[in-house]
Amino acid sequence: MRIVLLVIDSGGIGPAPDSVQYGDAGANTIGHTACAVGGLELPHLAAMGLTGLLSIKGTPQMALSGVAYPVHPHANGKDTLAGHWEMMGLTVTTPFMTYPNGFPDSVVEQLTVAFGRPLLGNEVASGTEIIQRLGARHLVTGWPIVYTSADSVLQIAAHESVVPVDLLYEWCEKARVIMQGPNLVGRIIARPFAGDPGHFQRTANRHDFAVSPWASTEVDMLLSHGVQTVAIGKITDIFSGQGFSSYRRTTSNLDGLQQTLNVLQSPHPHYQFVFTNLVEFDSHWGHRRNPAGYAQALKELDDFLPKIWNELDRDDQVWITADHGCDPTYRGTDHTRETLPWLAWGPSLRPMIGEARNTLADIAATLAAVFKVPVIGDGHVAQALLEE
Repeated sequence: MRIVLLVIDSGGIGPAPDSVQYGDAGANTIGHTACAVGGLELPHLAAMGLTGLLSIKGTPQMALSGVAYPVHPHANGKDTLAGHWEMMGLTVTTPFMTYPNGFPDSVVEQLTVAFGRPLLGNEVASGTEIIQRLGARHLVTGWPIVYTSADSVLQIAAHESVVPVDLLYEWCEKARVIMQGPNLVGRIIARPFAGDPGHFQRTANRHDFAVSPWASTEVDMLLSHGVQTVAIGKITDIFSGQGFSSYRRTTSNLDGLQQTLNVLQSPHPHYQFVFTNLVEFDSHWGHRRNPAGYAQALKELDDFLPKIWNELDRDDQVWITADHGCDPTYRGTDHTRETLPWLAWGPSLRPMIGEARNTLADIAATLAAVFKVPVIGDGHVAQALLEE
């Protein structure tokens, strides 16, 4: 028995009940993306039930072959850690720190001492924009570009020819130690880049140094009961490697899908859980407010799905969900608080559209029921996904 969980990083499907509290009333990542490009054909996602959850311009209703639920996130926060941890039964109740005015002097002083040099930036910024603006000065001085966003992050950008990637990672580890207690941020992110002034580009050597889960998650429970747990993409960073028997780095959404397919095509134990994050939806298209790129990424996912379906045995399933929204047509560049999809496809499933679920922790509860292990968190089992 194998369960594959694919996360459309930011794939929201419309306002959540508490969207107004987050300033996100009216956000609809997938629905608005389809409208912005004049229509989008997603027949395989529709067959899994996506069009049973929202209207998608250009995608008609298809014969239903999967199970679909709308899910209202419960965590106090709309960031990557909050969403993924909730999926595995650990719900964030106190949001991580954010810095809308940059980091305080006390933090800057500690970072300067730790890095042995001054900092550039210290502002809220787009990562692609700030390296174009400050990259030339960084080349001359060797000073790291430090910035944040609306998320709970401290990001450090450095040119790979000036600051070797290993040194950048070392700085991030030092920053991780500093950003604790009253300054706790969810992630320290290494953002190496390359190229010449005016043509800087971030490389694939990004690495997230996330705060570790403060308690066991459902992944830990699966692993401790003999289930092989495989992390693909930034999943291993999100959980600080905790609970996974193996992991695979990725360079793109398509690489993440291919890596997932490779795992399915490889020899495997009877019980296996594959957890994949498709980060480009968020990092490349959502935050950069690029609906055309987002639409193309959705089409690439849709086109790839039959390859995954073809590798599933009778008791295997592929699930698709999201950790938050990031509507590329919305104001600002922040994540958006939205209802999220939970789609499932498997040879033995009876197609249906289910009622709304009130926490992503239902995924953890259902994983526990599928693999017959104790449940972490307060989620409820989606009975339609259990073998009869």
